[in-house]
Amino acid sequence: MSTSPRRYHITTFGCQMNKADSERMAGILENMGFEWSENPNEANLILYNTCTIRDNAEQKVYSYLGRQAKRKHEEPELTLIVAGCVAQQEGEALLRRVPEIDLVMGPQHANRLQDLLEQVFDGNQVVATEPIQIVEDITKPRRDSKVTAWVNVIYGCNERCTYCVVPNVRGVEQSRTPEAIRAEMENLGRQGYKEVTLLGQNIDAYGRDLPGVTPEGRHQNTLTDLLYYVKDVPGIARIRFATSHPRYFTERLIRACAELPKVCEHFHIPFQSGDNEVLKAMARGYTHEKYRRIIDTIRRYVPDASISADAIVGFPGETETQFENTLRLVEDIGFDQLNTAAYSPRPGTPAALWENQVSEEVKSSRLQRLNHLVAVKAASRSQRYLGRIEEVLVEDQNPKDPTQVMGRTRGNRLTFFPGNIAELKSQLVQVKITEVRPFSLTGKIVNLFDLDILNSEYSA
Repeated sequence: MSTSPRRYHITTFGCQMNKADSERMAGILENMGFEWSENPNEANLILYNTCTIRDNAEQKVYSYLGRQAKRKHEEPELTLIVAGCVAQQEGEALLRRVPEIDLVMGPQHANRLQDLLEQVFDGNQVVATEPIQIVEDITKPRRDSKVTAWVNVIYGCNERCTYCVVPNVRGVEQSRTPEAIRAEMENLGRQGYKEVTLLGQNIDAYGRDLPGVTPEGRHQNTLTDLLYYVKDVPGIARIRFATSHPRYFTERLIRACAELPKVCEHFHIPFQSGDNEVLKAMARGYTHEKYRRIIDTIRRYVPDASISADAIVGFPGETETQFENTLRLVEDIGFDQLNTAAYSPRPGTPAALWENQVSEEVKSSRLQRLNHLVAVKAASRSQRYLGRIEEVLVEDQNPKDPTQVMGRTRGNRLTFFPGNIAELKSQLVQVKITEVRPFSLTGKIVNLFDLDILNSEYSA
């Protein structure tokens, strides 16, 4: 019998939530004695953590699966797992399409990977897509970074946007307790992590399913309350959160971000469309006027804040005039970054069945026009950094230039500058910006914080 170590490989598609799930599943596999393999063809367990937001991501999964399914005919000991949103959406249909798969598991089951794999190793083909109460994080994730970390605060989504498959595949909202979240952050602080991003599909909904109200009748477990609760975790220098929903974004939350020194001046608030009729068809629950008021309030409290967002073009029925309203919103607000996508019909969503679909040619043209404007506005926003001194958290070496390191400003702008990664990794440095581009900066160090002083500051 072979005594060589069991090796695993995980390929992750899609959002930050999927990346966080993959890190937890990797932690479970390593706890079971598996070792990471960079090369999937050298692994004897392959896990695809899938995304179904866009059709092209889904098709890529099937392409990867096809190659490994062929390999399994020569290597029957190979274990094939499909996790995430495609797994939840397709369920047993995946086994009919690719019978070589051993385990199909939805995102709610990520923390049950060991239990499910034991059933597989007993000779069963397993499908785990039933709704469950999510098991609290108990296994240490194998985190991709040693500097920044994701921390899930709420799973699932109760919204019913007509284009979105997430509520179908990730289930109803389930918030973790503030105590569990703080305990995970404290553990990260002890391990030397400097930045935490609190994650939720709809993070502003955090705590709605937890008990507790204040004497004034306000629910006391909101995202704002959570920020105040974790504001002083020792060792953690920066806190971010994503993804927000304009319907629930409050002035109280913005005020907290302005007041709490560790919360970064970066807000990611998708608007999806700048036209009220399209927003109504999407069932987003707000108007472009409300969205603009949110941005105005942010800029009143945090004038230099970075604003990023998501937008969809070519939603069913979108006219040229309605698309131009999206362009107008982007022109007026001036986003630091905008994730754009052409509408992609997803199975099981209302909009996929509508007859007023926009042609692929029109979608492609609109996406190109929007992306051009985004780049122009981002370049303009970048100008404000030129000559400024920015605090940058060093994350890694520049893969294109080994003499440089890279990190992010508090406003989440990627920044490159000369330095030795062995000396600078995980440090906060002062960088004078000498060159600006639409989505990144270049600079030089003007002062290096003493890490001991920094840690004592953040431990206070």
